[in-house]
Amino acid sequence: MDTLSRLEQTIAQRRAADPAESYVASLHAKGLPQIARKLGEEGVEAAVAVMSGSAEELTGEAADILFHLLVALDARGIGFDRVLEELDRRDGISGIAEKASRSA
Repeated sequence: MDTLSRLEQTIAQRRAADPAESYVASLHAKGLPQIARKLGEEGVEAAVAVMSGSAEELTGEAADILFHLLVALDARGIGFDRVLEELDRRDGISGIAEKASRSA
């Protein structure tokens, strides 16, 4: 089992924990708006790290994005395997062509 799969399982297990003892449970207790807000904050922090941070800072922010993305997917009942399937579907398709197919 890879790291993201293990993390996805851990997040699912902690969803119902005591919010005072689990960060994941505390996010779930606050609902989708807070989960979305945290994902957005991490995205902004990663973008800043791309522009002016060290490799270590960007690595940490990338980990934070993946973590919060998995929390958001879990909150919506979407398994990471669906994301991987979508990436597989897009494999070999030009990014420009793929985006155009969604706009049509």
